[in-house]
Amino acid sequence: MAQERLQKILAGAGLASRRGAEQFITQGRVRVNGKVVSELGAKADPATDKIEVEGHGLLRAEERVYVALHKPPKVVSTVRDPEGRPTVLQVLERSRASGKRRFEGELPRVYPVGRLDFDAEGLILLTNDGELAQALTHPSFRVPRTYMVKVRGLPDDKSLERLRRGVRLKNPDGSLTRPTAPAEVTLVKKGASNAWLELTLFEGRNHQVKRMCDAIRHTTVRLIRINYGGIELDPLPPGAWRFLTNAEVGKLKTWVGGRR
Repeated sequence: MAQERLQKILAGAGLASRRGAEQFITQGRVRVNGKVVSELGAKADPATDKIEVEGHGLLRAEERVYVALHKPPKVVSTVRDPEGRPTVLQVLERSRASGKRRFEGELPRVYPVGRLDFDAEGLILLTNDGELAQALTHPSFRVPRTYMVKVRGLPDDKSLERLRRGVRLKNPDGSLTRPTAPAEVTLVKKGASNAWLELTLFEGRNHQVKRMCDAIRHTTVRLIRINYGGIELDPLPPGAWRFLTNAEVGKLKTWVGGRR
């Protein structure tokens, strides 16, 4: 392998985002062949150089892995949970991949791309490609996320148009945020006292879907993410996962300018 910038190597190994990797370096926590390297312009070859990171140990070159998981409700989308609730990594470890296996040997440590609410369900991506994960969640790239949302009541056309244009979200202290980015909204199904909406967002604020529905006075009853950046949830059942194909990985990289 050719030499690469150290921060890119660390981010690619899933230790941190590119910015976090830069902090490791400037803080003097990285050694290359036994010598501390604290300059951001430094390069190394992960195939031949011995790279160590304080707190993580010896860096081993790992194949990049990309996974799609159907997160069940009542599961946290973090690596660990101080409250002891089940995590997406525990769900991943409990089962084998569905479909074709695209990685041989022990699965490297992977991390969730963004978050999905504890009581929400649906598609969540996991990878050890730290740089791509950071880019996919950055609002500047406008990577679309599509949700099926069941709400109480029957939203009228005016309320749906408000969601499309953007609404101000209420903060815990009662203040209002700047308007949300324009969204794509379709009324999919009406019931006697509830409705299903298909909602595509191009940003990822905290609890955004629920807060947007609250803004038009319709409480979210059920929330399912069905697509992330063109990657479909179907046909994965809850708790199942699969490896992304090369074409799907390429699609994700297209959203962020082909970043690695």
